[in-house]
Amino acid sequence: MMSEFKEFSSSGLPDCGISFLTDFWKEKYLQEYIKNGGSKIKFVTGRKGSGKTHFLRLTAALAKVENYKTVHFSAKDVWMHDFREIYVEIFRQCGIFDCLEAVSRHLIREMGFDCGDIPQGMKFIDYLSQNGMGDALTKREIRTQLRQIFLNNPVLDNNFALACSMLTGSLIGYPVLEDQNRELLLAWLEGDRTVKLSQLRAMDFYPSRITRYNARHMLRSLAELIRMGGYSGLFITIDDLEILISRSSLEAVHYTKMKREDTYESIRQLIDDIDSMRNIMFVLSFDRQLMDDENAGLKSYQALWMRIQNEIVGERFNRFTDMVDLDRLAAQEYTPKVIVSISESFFRQLENSPVLPLSMQEAGEIVQKARTASVGIPQLIQNAMKEVEKDV
Repeated sequence: MMSEFKEFSSSGLPDCGISFLTDFWKEKYLQEYIKNGGSKIKFVTGRKGSGKTHFLRLTAALAKVENYKTVHFSAKDVWMHDFREIYVEIFRQCGIFDCLEAVSRHLIREMGFDCGDIPQGMKFIDYLSQNGMGDALTKREIRTQLRQIFLNNPVLDNNFALACSMLTGSLIGYPVLEDQNRELLLAWLEGDRTVKLSQLRAMDFYPSRITRYNARHMLRSLAELIRMGGYSGLFITIDDLEILISRSSLEAVHYTKMKREDTYESIRQLIDDIDSMRNIMFVLSFDRQLMDDENAGLKSYQALWMRIQNEIVGERFNRFTDMVDLDRLAAQEYTPKVIVSISESFFRQLENSPVLPLSMQEAGEIVQKARTASVGIPQLIQNAMKEVEKDV
């Protein structure tokens, strides 16, 4: 039963209390600012057990409902010191072909045709040829449309635009693109280092490799393609940034001082470039120790810390803040009544188990304990419920 409780606690934390912030994000960012072309980067911190990972999952779920492409990964799995690696992971999770297919349908409509008239599985150029319209003039119009959609879009990197233009052409059947070349273009977009540039030049495509220096520009292009595909935007959550200062030999990745500072510089550059992007939101999460460690944490890299340090703290939690302190949010919103509601949600999920909801008295004790505890209120609730289980 203990493993069952642990599994639930990592993914099923109810939104009692925390909806004070998530509802605000949904309205102000997901439904308005980001959807209307804005961009944002937020940081989420707190003690262990404060609900950071759940907060990321909850906001990503809200973003998906609001028609965003969502990406989630852990800094324990993806190297953060090279932004190229971040771009590659985002690209892999996005699955761009539904965006390209949406653009191809837009092109067909712009040419005055109804996508519903094209038989299932038939390419647009074959439909035109079947109806005696596959002439040179129509083909030239297709090329003109592709150029206007992609190459004339100032937000798109020129090489990114050309690759997408050729891939979209392959979907409608003109210009013709062989399967091998299609795979080469996709591999280049994904940052595959094994792709030989000479193979791409044979296609009259002369790109440079994707590196840490141009990856942010490529990400901006990817976000624009996602918008063109009919999505509200791109929502990216990155968890476990405290791995940067971990000294555990059990971790799969280990950051040297140089790689850690390269990561801080990469995040600093992202902050500075975020306003040049559109329809994209980053949420980065880490334990409080990343802020408290003076020698290796965020404060050790002044250029980054100057950009993310907390603004003046008022009496009420500022829902516009870019540095979200979940402990401070919990102290304000997690009243004994809310804590009881959270424990009741746990209880409903854990059927056929001896775990019981907390009483108002027990919830009040948690509020008092949270002031000096080393873990967050959600973890304290779980611990208290386990104690109830033992008594049972």
